[in-house]
Amino acid sequence: MAGAILFERTGGPEVLQWTEVSVGTPGPGQVRVRHEAVGLNFADTYFRTGLYPAPLPAGMGVEAAGVIEEVGPGVEGFAAGDRVTYTGSPLGAYSTARVMPADSLIHLPEPIPAETAAAMTMRGLTAAYLLRRIAPGLGAGDTVLLHAAAGGVGLIVCQWARLLGIRVIGVVSTEEKAETARRHGASETIVGIDDLVARVRTLTHGHGVPVVFDSVGAKTYAASLDCVARRGLLVCFGTASGPIPPIDAMQLAVKGSIFITRPALADYIADPQERAALAGELFEHVIAGDIAIEVNQRFPLPEAARAHTALESGRSIGSSVLTV
Repeated sequence: MAGAILFERTGGPEVLQWTEVSVGTPGPGQVRVRHEAVGLNFADTYFRTGLYPAPLPAGMGVEAAGVIEEVGPGVEGFAAGDRVTYTGSPLGAYSTARVMPADSLIHLPEPIPAETAAAMTMRGLTAAYLLRRIAPGLGAGDTVLLHAAAGGVGLIVCQWARLLGIRVIGVVSTEEKAETARRHGASETIVGIDDLVARVRTLTHGHGVPVVFDSVGAKTYAASLDCVARRGLLVCFGTASGPIPPIDAMQLAVKGSIFITRPALADYIADPQERAALAGELFEHVIAGDIAIEVNQRFPLPEAARAHTALESGRSIGSSVLTV
C-alpha cells in the first residue's frame, strides 16, 4: 500500500484528497518506484482545474525522484536499487510509491539528491530545450527577454544563459524577485509589464530582442509580441495567466515578420536519446556547481492542496517540492 493524492472532480485545491492506494506489481515494461521527493509544477494545476482533461478519478503530478524497488518483464537498462528521476509520466507522481512505465525514467547521478532532482527535472529539461533546441543559434552577445525570471524555470534559464554568454532581461512581479533573478544571472530586470515594451526597446537601442521566452501567456502575449525584433521569435511555452489568444498571422508580418511557437516539453524528450542528452547536459552543469537548484518551498505530500494554493498565489520564488 502507498499514500497518494487523488481527485474525483475538477476544481480548486480543495478537490485534492490524500488517500491510501494499492501499488501492485509492475507488468511488462513497468517498474515500481519508491519516491523520495515529488516535483510541484504549475502545470499540475491545469489537470486539477480541467484545463488539461484527464479521466476521473485521477492521480496528480508527473514528476518525482526515488529508487526502483522492482522491475517488470522486458525492462532493459534499469534494475532494482537504481536511483531515478522522471517527468512527463502518466499522472500519479503525488504518491509515496507507484507502478509506472520504465520508458519515462532517467538515471539519476549519485551526486544529485532526490529533492534536487524532483525540483529540477521538468524545469531543467525545459530550460535545456529552450536554449539548446528552440533557439540553438543563441550565443555570446545575444539578448533575450525572459518572463517569470525568478520562477523555477526562469532561474535555471538565467544561469544557463550566463554560461552561454547570453544577456537576459528578466521580467518579474516584485523587487524581491528582481534581486533573485539578478543574483542568478539576469543582466537587467523589469518589474511588471505596464511599460515593458518601452523599457525593452530602450535597453536594446530600439531594436527589440531576437527571442522572447514567455511562460505567462494571456496577460503578457501582446507586450511580448511588441518586444520581438524584426524576424525574431516569440516562444510561448506556458500559460500561467491563461492561454494565448488566437494568432493573427497578418500581425506577424506587420510587426516585422515575426515567428511564434507554442512548444511542449514532451515533444523534446520523447526520443530517449535526446532526453538523455538534454538531461546529461543539465546534470553536468548542476554537478559542476554552474547551475544551482534552490528549493525555496517545501510541503508535506499529504498537504498538496495547501501547496497548490501557494503555487497559484504567485508569491513563490524558484522551485517547490513535496516531501515524502
